[in-house]
Amino acid sequence: MSGPLQGYRILDLTTVFLGPYAAQILGDLGAEVIKVETPEGDIVRGIEPSRNPGMGSAFLSANRNKRGLALDLKAPAGREAFLKLVAGADALVSSVRPAALERLGLGYEDCRAVNPKIVYCNIVGFGQDGPYAAKPAYDDIIQGLSGMAAAQAATTGEPRYVNQPICDKITSQVSVYAVVAALLHRERTGEGQQVEVPMLETLVGFNMLEHQAGTVFDPPLGGPGYTRVLAPFRRPYATADGYVCILPYSTKQWRAFLSVVGREDLHDDPRITDPKVRSEKVGEMYEILAEAVKDRGTDELLAAVEEADVPAGKVNMLDEIADDPHIAAVGFFQHHDHPTEGRVRHTGIPVKFSAGPCDVRRLAPNLGEHSREVLLEAGLSNDEIDALVSDGVAVDGGRGG
Repeated sequence: MSGPLQGYRILDLTTVFLGPYAAQILGDLGAEVIKVETPEGDIVRGIEPSRNPGMGSAFLSANRNKRGLALDLKAPAGREAFLKLVAGADALVSSVRPAALERLGLGYEDCRAVNPKIVYCNIVGFGQDGPYAAKPAYDDIIQGLSGMAAAQAATTGEPRYVNQPICDKITSQVSVYAVVAALLHRERTGEGQQVEVPMLETLVGFNMLEHQAGTVFDPPLGGPGYTRVLAPFRRPYATADGYVCILPYSTKQWRAFLSVVGREDLHDDPRITDPKVRSEKVGEMYEILAEAVKDRGTDELLAAVEEADVPAGKVNMLDEIADDPHIAAVGFFQHHDHPTEGRVRHTGIPVKFSAGPCDVRRLAPNLGEHSREVLLEAGLSNDEIDALVSDGVAVDGGRGG
């Protein structure tokens, strides 16, 4: 057995990172995932660097454990072929706007007509019951609307984007548990269903978990914003030769840290001893922390705070992560030989299941690499597939095909 979702078939009708990451996780968990692209391919294929056109690093990173089918769903023959795939699938995950799928005749009711038990997951920018339903949504837009960008102003002085497509990735992870929950529901009841996962609502829930603060209460006991994480000096702290992350949290840990840096004079300060005052004034303590470590060597400082049992770690630059002693020891970065792209490196699968380990069974497909075999499995003949290919409705990108 390769992962707990072995035996489930998922159709991946998503692009870029929103959705492809979700489908990849489902594949990592053992599901058979079929990535369905247009004949032009997922736009992320063109993001450099790459060794070969259409096989950029970002595409390789977000599309392992999938087979690849290239099919024009706007063409009637492409639509019919896709519905044959739907008939044999357990779930469909889509980041195409629902209205567009309805126009194609591939909305939930269309798919349900050929497979009543299908789990049909729409990953959308905005809940379809609200006024933003038809608006386009990208990660940067959602960072702004959800409060993610505004929260960065506490340390930057102005709203800033988090330096990654964090909304795409968080929404993808929520989509995974939504699909798995719907599949569990189907196992118990025999009932398929439509699932909607909106980016904005997902990120507002994510961001406001702690940032509702005083506005949790009615009437409010204060404004929004979790004081500790918005403190201006909450940041990696510069040392004499690098940066460290140090987080004294309890009175005991703060006193231990202050002893390490020779500030025992603060041991009985109310900002240390009184949890309420510490919460209110933690920004001042972070400022003291920053000043106390700036002339210390990183390794010497980390050794001292570890000995004092104070939570701490160095700041790994992106090119240092693979060499981190823990990451290296667990073998989290893995090398694979891609059939066309040569030696590639992927992150590992972080979760472990004792009853059936997950693994990387397939590397990211070339455009249409598995079109023929997937369509044959759906019941089309070789002649029918040849006609789709000659008409430009499908791409047969199989090596030797």
